[in-house]
Amino acid sequence: MKLTILGCSGSVPTSGNPASGYLVSFPDAPSIVMDLGPGTLAALQDVQDPCDAHVALTHLHADHCMDFPSLMVWRRFHPYAPAKGRNFCFGPSYAPLHLGRLSSDGQPDGVDDMSDTFAFSPWEDGVEQRVDDVAITPYRTIHPVETYGLRLRHTETGKIIAYTADTAFDAKLVPLAQDADVLLAEAAWGASSEGKAEKMHMSGAEAGRLAQLAGVSTLVLVHLQPWGDAAETVAAARAEFDGELVLGKPGMVIEL
Repeated sequence: MKLTILGCSGSVPTSGNPASGYLVSFPDAPSIVMDLGPGTLAALQDVQDPCDAHVALTHLHADHCMDFPSLMVWRRFHPYAPAKGRNFCFGPSYAPLHLGRLSSDGQPDGVDDMSDTFAFSPWEDGVEQRVDDVAITPYRTIHPVETYGLRLRHTETGKIIAYTADTAFDAKLVPLAQDADVLLAEAAWGASSEGKAEKMHMSGAEAGRLAQLAGVSTLVLVHLQPWGDAAETVAAARAEFDGELVLGKPGMVIEL
Protein backbone atom coordinates (compact mmCIF):
# COMPACT_ATOMS: atom_id res chain seq x y z
CA MET A 1 0.00 0.00 0.00
CA LYS A 2 1.30 3.43 -0.97
CA LEU A 3 0.09 6.90 -0.02
CA THR A 4 0.69 9.79 -2.43
CA ILE A 5 -0.20 13.38 -1.62
CA LEU A 6 -1.74 14.88 -4.75
CA GLY A 7 -2.25 18.19 -3.01
CA CYS A 8 -2.58 19.43 0.55
CA SER A 9 -3.03 23.20 0.44
CA GLY A 10 -5.62 24.38 2.93
CA SER A 11 -8.84 26.05 1.73
CA VAL A 12 -7.43 27.11 -1.67
CA PRO A 13 -4.98 25.67 -4.19
CA THR A 14 -1.70 27.44 -4.76
CA SER A 15 0.89 27.39 -7.52
CA GLY A 16 2.47 23.94 -7.28
CA ASN A 17 0.15 22.67 -4.55
CA PRO A 18 -3.43 21.59 -5.35
CA ALA A 19 -6.06 21.62 -2.65
CA SER A 20 -6.87 18.43 -0.75
CA GLY A 21 -6.37 15.08 -2.50
CA TYR A 22 -4.71 11.86 -1.29
CA LEU A 23 -4.14 8.72 -3.33
CA VAL A 24 -3.90 5.27 -1.73
CA SER A 25 -2.66 2.75 -4.28
CA PHE A 26 -2.01 -0.97 -4.47
CA PRO A 27 -0.04 -3.22 -6.83
CA ASP A 28 -3.01 -5.35 -7.89
CA ALA A 29 -6.23 -3.36 -7.33
CA PRO A 30 -7.75 0.01 -8.21
CA SER A 31 -6.58 2.88 -6.07
CA ILE A 32 -8.66 4.99 -3.70
CA VAL A 33 -8.65 8.78 -3.96
CA MET A 34 -9.59 10.57 -0.76
CA ASP A 35 -10.96 13.98 -1.84
CA LEU A 36 -10.54 15.72 -5.19
CA GLY A 37 -9.84 19.39 -4.57
CA PRO A 38 -8.95 21.87 -7.31
CA GLY A 39 -5.83 20.78 -9.19
CA THR A 40 -5.80 17.19 -7.95
CA LEU A 41 -7.00 15.63 -11.20
CA ALA A 42 -3.96 17.01 -13.01
CA ALA A 43 -1.71 15.60 -10.28
CA LEU A 44 -3.51 12.26 -10.50
CA GLN A 45 -2.81 12.10 -14.24
CA ASP A 46 0.90 12.31 -13.48
CA VAL A 47 0.88 9.07 -11.48
CA GLN A 48 -1.85 6.83 -12.89
CA ASP A 49 -4.90 6.42 -15.12
CA PRO A 50 -7.55 8.64 -13.48
CA CYS A 51 -10.23 6.09 -14.37
CA ASP A 52 -8.61 3.34 -12.31
CA ALA A 53 -9.65 4.76 -8.96
CA HIS A 54 -12.47 4.68 -6.46
CA VAL A 55 -13.43 8.03 -4.93
CA ALA A 56 -13.94 8.69 -1.21
CA LEU A 57 -15.08 12.23 -0.45
CA THR A 58 -14.91 13.40 3.14
CA HIS A 59 -17.15 16.41 2.57
CA LEU A 60 -18.31 18.73 -0.16
CA HIS A 61 -16.59 22.02 0.47
CA ALA A 62 -15.10 23.22 -2.81
CA ASP A 63 -11.48 22.66 -1.80
CA HIS A 64 -12.22 18.95 -1.33
CA CYS A 65 -14.44 18.07 -4.29
CA MET A 66 -14.28 20.55 -7.17
CA ASP A 67 -12.26 18.30 -9.51
CA PHE A 68 -14.94 15.60 -9.39
CA PRO A 69 -16.90 17.08 -12.35
CA SER A 70 -13.71 17.08 -14.42
CA LEU A 71 -13.09 13.45 -13.50
CA MET A 72 -16.58 12.67 -14.77
CA VAL A 73 -15.73 14.24 -18.13
CA TRP A 74 -12.48 12.24 -18.30
CA ARG A 75 -14.21 8.97 -17.44
CA ARG A 76 -17.01 9.43 -19.95
CA PHE A 77 -15.51 11.27 -22.89
CA HIS A 78 -11.79 10.57 -23.10
CA PRO A 79 -11.36 9.68 -26.80
CA TYR A 80 -9.29 6.52 -26.32
CA ALA A 81 -9.12 5.75 -22.58
CA PRO A 82 -12.54 6.29 -20.97
CA ALA A 83 -13.59 4.30 -17.93
CA LYS A 84 -14.15 0.64 -18.76
CA GLY A 85 -16.72 0.17 -16.02
CA ARG A 86 -18.05 1.61 -12.78
CA ASN A 87 -16.00 2.40 -9.70
CA PHE A 88 -17.20 3.12 -6.19
CA CYS A 89 -17.90 6.62 -4.95
CA PHE A 90 -18.44 7.25 -1.25
CA GLY A 91 -19.43 10.54 0.30
CA PRO A 92 -21.91 12.51 2.39
CA SER A 93 -25.57 11.67 1.99
CA TYR A 94 -26.36 14.54 -0.39
CA ALA A 95 -23.36 13.99 -2.69
CA PRO A 96 -25.33 12.76 -5.75
CA LEU A 97 -27.42 15.95 -5.71
CA HIS A 98 -24.57 18.34 -4.96
CA LEU A 99 -22.08 16.78 -7.38
CA GLY A 100 -24.82 16.26 -9.94
CA ARG A 101 -25.55 19.97 -9.98
CA LEU A 102 -21.86 20.74 -10.42
CA SER A 103 -21.51 18.50 -13.47
CA SER A 104 -24.91 19.03 -15.09
CA ASP A 105 -24.84 20.44 -18.62
CA GLY A 106 -28.56 21.18 -18.70
CA GLN A 107 -30.66 23.80 -16.94
CA PRO A 108 -29.32 25.54 -13.80
CA ASP A 109 -31.37 23.20 -11.63
CA GLY A 110 -30.35 20.07 -13.57
CA VAL A 111 -28.72 17.11 -11.84
CA ASP A 112 -26.25 14.87 -13.66
CA ASP A 113 -26.72 11.17 -12.80
CA MET A 114 -23.36 9.61 -11.92
CA SER A 115 -24.68 6.05 -11.84
CA ASP A 116 -23.39 5.24 -15.33
CA THR A 117 -19.80 5.50 -14.12
CA PHE A 118 -19.90 5.42 -10.30
CA ALA A 119 -21.80 3.27 -7.80
CA PHE A 120 -22.52 5.65 -4.93
CA SER A 121 -22.81 4.73 -1.26
CA PRO A 122 -23.33 7.31 1.51
CA TRP A 123 -21.15 7.31 4.58
CA GLU A 124 -22.74 6.28 7.86
CA ASP A 125 -20.91 7.23 11.03
CA GLY A 126 -18.89 4.24 12.24
CA VAL A 127 -20.19 1.86 9.54
CA GLU A 128 -17.39 0.10 7.67
CA GLN A 129 -17.25 -0.05 3.88
CA ARG A 130 -15.15 -2.68 2.09
CA VAL A 131 -13.23 -1.95 -1.11
CA ASP A 132 -11.22 -4.97 -2.22
CA ASP A 133 -8.69 -5.54 0.60
CA VAL A 134 -9.38 -2.22 2.33
CA ALA A 135 -11.84 -1.58 5.14
CA ILE A 136 -12.85 2.09 5.33
CA THR A 137 -14.55 3.36 8.47
CA PRO A 138 -15.96 6.91 8.43
CA TYR A 139 -16.09 9.02 11.60
CA ARG A 140 -18.32 12.10 11.72
CA THR A 141 -16.24 15.17 12.51
CA ILE A 142 -16.99 18.66 13.80
CA HIS A 143 -17.39 20.92 10.78
CA PRO A 144 -20.17 23.19 9.46
CA VAL A 145 -21.21 20.64 6.80
CA GLU A 146 -21.62 16.84 6.89
CA THR A 147 -18.00 15.69 7.13
CA TYR A 148 -16.24 12.41 7.87
CA GLY A 149 -12.71 11.51 8.80
CA LEU A 150 -11.62 8.23 7.23
CA ARG A 151 -9.76 5.25 8.70
CA LEU A 152 -8.38 2.88 6.07
CA ARG A 153 -7.18 -0.55 7.17
CA HIS A 154 -5.46 -2.85 4.70
CA THR A 155 -6.78 -6.26 5.67
CA GLU A 156 -3.80 -8.18 4.23
CA THR A 157 -1.07 -6.26 6.07
CA GLY A 158 -2.97 -4.59 8.93
CA LYS A 159 -1.52 -1.20 7.96
CA ILE A 160 -3.69 1.80 8.86
CA ILE A 161 -3.99 5.24 7.29
CA ALA A 162 -6.16 7.76 9.14
CA TYR A 163 -7.29 11.05 7.63
CA THR A 164 -9.00 13.65 9.79
CA ALA A 165 -10.49 15.61 6.90
CA ASP A 166 -11.61 19.03 8.17
CA THR A 167 -12.53 19.13 11.83
CA ALA A 168 -12.26 20.97 15.08
CA PHE A 169 -10.34 19.12 17.78
CA ASP A 170 -12.34 16.58 19.75
CA ALA A 171 -11.27 13.61 21.88
CA LYS A 172 -13.72 11.54 19.84
CA LEU A 173 -11.17 11.69 17.01
CA VAL A 174 -8.90 9.32 18.93
CA PRO A 175 -10.64 6.12 17.71
CA LEU A 176 -10.26 7.39 14.14
CA ALA A 177 -6.51 7.74 14.57
CA GLN A 178 -5.82 4.97 17.12
CA ASP A 179 -2.50 3.19 16.42
CA ALA A 180 -2.44 4.46 12.82
CA ASP A 181 0.75 3.92 10.87
CA VAL A 182 0.12 7.29 9.20
CA LEU A 183 -2.20 10.07 10.35
CA LEU A 184 -2.99 12.81 7.85
CA ALA A 185 -4.10 15.59 10.19
CA GLU A 186 -5.30 19.00 9.15
CA ALA A 187 -3.69 21.93 10.92
CA ALA A 188 -5.25 24.91 9.20
CA TRP A 189 -5.26 27.23 12.21
CA GLY A 190 -1.47 27.42 12.45
CA ALA A 191 0.29 26.97 15.76
CA SER A 192 -2.72 27.65 17.97
CA SER A 193 -6.50 27.78 17.60
CA GLU A 194 -6.86 30.46 20.27
CA GLY A 195 -9.36 33.09 19.19
CA LYS A 196 -10.34 31.27 15.99
CA ALA A 197 -13.82 30.31 14.80
CA GLU A 198 -15.43 27.27 16.39
CA LYS A 199 -16.24 24.02 14.57
CA MET A 200 -13.80 24.68 11.76
CA HIS A 201 -10.21 23.41 11.95
CA MET A 202 -7.40 22.15 14.16
CA SER A 203 -4.13 23.85 14.98
CA GLY A 204 -0.70 22.29 14.83
CA ALA A 205 -0.75 21.84 18.61
CA GLU A 206 -4.10 20.04 18.45
CA ALA A 207 -2.97 17.80 15.60
CA GLY A 208 0.08 16.84 17.63
CA ARG A 209 -2.05 16.21 20.73
CA LEU A 210 -4.37 13.95 18.75
CA ALA A 211 -1.44 11.95 17.37
CA GLN A 212 0.02 11.55 20.85
CA LEU A 213 -3.28 10.44 22.40
CA ALA A 214 -3.87 7.94 19.61
CA GLY A 215 -0.38 6.40 19.61
CA VAL A 216 0.24 7.24 15.96
CA SER A 217 3.51 6.17 14.33
CA THR A 218 3.83 9.01 11.80
CA LEU A 219 1.98 12.32 11.83
CA VAL A 220 1.70 14.16 8.51
CA LEU A 221 0.46 17.74 8.82
CA VAL A 222 -1.76 18.80 5.92
CA HIS A 223 -4.33 21.44 4.95
CA LEU A 224 -2.09 24.30 6.06
CA GLN A 225 -3.39 27.52 4.56
CA PRO A 226 -0.87 29.34 2.33
CA TRP A 227 -1.00 32.54 4.38
CA GLY A 228 0.02 30.76 7.60
CA ASP A 229 3.42 30.09 9.14
CA ALA A 230 4.24 26.44 8.43
CA ALA A 231 7.35 26.42 10.63
CA GLU A 232 5.36 27.59 13.66
CA THR A 233 2.66 25.02 12.97
CA VAL A 234 5.19 22.19 12.81
CA ALA A 235 6.91 23.37 15.99
CA ALA A 236 3.59 23.49 17.85
CA ALA A 237 2.76 19.94 16.76
CA ARG A 238 6.22 18.68 17.70
CA ALA A 239 5.82 20.08 21.20
CA GLU A 240 2.81 17.78 21.67
CA PHE A 241 3.91 14.65 19.78
CA ASP A 242 7.04 12.57 20.28
CA GLY A 243 6.73 10.33 17.22
CA GLU A 244 7.79 10.89 13.61
CA LEU A 245 6.37 14.16 12.28
CA VAL A 246 6.51 15.48 8.73
CA LEU A 247 5.01 18.42 6.89
CA GLY A 248 2.93 17.19 3.97
CA LYS A 249 4.06 18.27 0.51
CA PRO A 250 2.52 17.72 -2.94
CA GLY A 251 4.02 14.65 -4.58
CA MET A 252 5.15 13.15 -1.28
CA VAL A 253 5.01 9.34 -1.31
CA ILE A 254 4.82 7.17 1.82
CA GLU A 255 5.23 3.42 1.47
CA LEU A 256 3.41 1.25 3.99
